[in-house]
Amino acid sequence: MSKAIGPMLATGVVTVVNQTVFNDKPMDWRVPLATGLAAVGITLFERIWADGAVILAWSSLVTVLVTRVQPNVPSPVESAMTWWNRK
Repeated sequence: MSKAIGPMLATGVVTVVNQTVFNDKPMDWRVPLATGLAAVGITLFERIWADGAVILAWSSLVTVLVTRVQPNVPSPVESAMTWWNRK
């Protein structure tokens, strides 16, 4: 199994869980489809330049964690901070 596919799949899972579970938005089926295509693409890219593919995959995960994918949905870090401050 490639080293870059895990962070790429985690990117999609974090996006879906943040939107549907934590922020009660409807499921956006484009996200799992795009995640699958990105996983295939990053696996192919890893054959060309393994280190670059791993860096790109981890960078995409960090980016999704700290930025808003949709303007009306908080980022996962913002959602976590909101949950943390409620306690």
